[in-house]
This record gives sequence, structure tokens and C-alpha cells, in this order.
Amino acid sequence: MKAEATSFYEWQKRFATDAKCLMHLKDLRWPTGFQCSHCGHNHGYCVASLDRYECAQCHRQSSVLSGTLFHATKLPLTKWFWAIYWVSSDKGGISALRLAKLIGVTWRTAYRLLGKLRTAMGHRDSLYRLTDIIELDDALVGGKQPGKRGRGAQGKVSVLVACENRDGKPGYLALEATPSVNRQTLLDFAKRRIRAGQTVRTDGLFANQSLQAHVTHVSQITPPKMATEWLPWVHVVIANLKRYLLGTYHGTGKHYLQDYLNEFCYRFNRR
Repeated sequence: MKAEATSFYEWQKRFATDAKCLMHLKDLRWPTGFQCSHCGHNHGYCVASLDRYECAQCHRQSSVLSGTLFHATKLPLTKWFWAIYWVSSDKGGISALRLAKLIGVTWRTAYRLLGKLRTAMGHRDSLYRLTDIIELDDALVGGKQPGKRGRGAQGKVSVLVACENRDGKPGYLALEATPSVNRQTLLDFAKRRIRAGQTVRTDGLFANQSLQAHVTHVSQITPPKMATEWLPWVHVVIANLKRYLLGTYHGTGKHYLQDYLNEFCYRFNRR
């Protein structure tokens, strides 16, 4: 069941208790039935609590929640599932303050919960590699500050943006905050997020030449007014990202920026 495709009432009804939430997670972890992570045996029995199973062969215990974002949580699973619903269904993003009010927890608890959910979103998307024709550029995000403008501006953080261009339509997106934009950071980003040998379009920034070691690189020096024609989708993404950060979160600190990028990217890739 997808959160965005159902009402909150239906979601609550399906996951009304911690036991129901736990059974759902158990089915996701062991879709064909219990399997011991130590010896591979497929028979076990529940011990102590509903989330812990003991292997009938090696007698090692496995928890349904171990290794997941719910591991060792003190928050009821029902509230976790409520949070997942609101984060998934609110297309504009949700702040910790609003989430705290919706699920009945403190702001600090909601903030930590959102951080874990965003990390999980980022991990899921990091498994995918962009293909075909990809537009790549960098952007600066952060509030307005006096002094230098552009790269190296005080109070700004650089974000690398890569978006598939599928016959004139946007495909999958990858976003990463970076301390600086140079040959090495660009190449490392491409190796992490783009499949080798694909075609990557960029502007004329000299550092982009390092991409040739991993992809087919096509660069073009364009005046600012023409940039949106050469790299249309990354510019749309950058504009939407800045509105998203300012509108929903009223800006964000550099230490947590990647979490917000993860959420934005996750939503974009499942639009």
C-alpha cells in the first residue's frame, strides 16, 4: 500500500497497532517466511516478543527490526508509520514542527525521525545509476549573504545536480552537497551516480573535463540566458529545489543539507 495513494483513515486502519506494523515489516523482511541470517535455515519460532525469532537449527536469534531505521526505537511503530504516511503523501515536504503536531511527539523527536527517514530515502536512491543522456551542473543554496557572489560565496553550499534527459523529458535525478566543485569532486560524483560510458552534458566549466575518465563528456560554453536551452532540466530542478528549501524549511544549515536533498530527490524520482 502506497501512502500517497490512500487516505490517512485507511492507513491508520491497516496499521492500527504496533503488532500490525510489526507483521508488515516481518513480511517485507522475510517475504517467503523466516530465514536465519546466520545459517540460512528456514524454520524458526517467535521468542520473548513479536519482533524476535530463534532459528530452530543454530538457535541464533534474529530481530525483525535489526539493521533497519526502526532498530532500538522507543517510539511506537504506529507513530513511525504515521510519520511515513505524512512524509510520503505531502508533496511539498513537511517540517519537523508540523510533523510533531500531526503525530503527537516533541519537535526534537520529529526532527530525529525525519532525519532517519531522509537518510533511508538517500540510501535507496544511491543504489540507482543514471543512464543515457544526463545533464550535470552545480548550484549554490543558502540564504542571501553580503560579500562575494557565485562559487565560494560565504554562507552558501554547493550542490551537484545530475538529471536524465529522456527525449526531452526529465528522468531520474541525483543530488549531492559538496564542499567544493573541482575536477575530483565532479569525477567522484559521476562515478557514484552515473553509469560508465553514458553521455553527460555540462557547461564550459574547466573542471568538468575530468568527467571524460568515466563518461562521454559534451560541454558547451553558453551565455547565462542560453543556459536553460542546453541544460533545461537541471535548471528547472535547481529553481524548484531552492523554492522547496525556502518554502517548506525556511532554509537549512549546511550540516543537514544532504538530508533535505535526499527527500527532494526521492520525491522527484517518484513523481
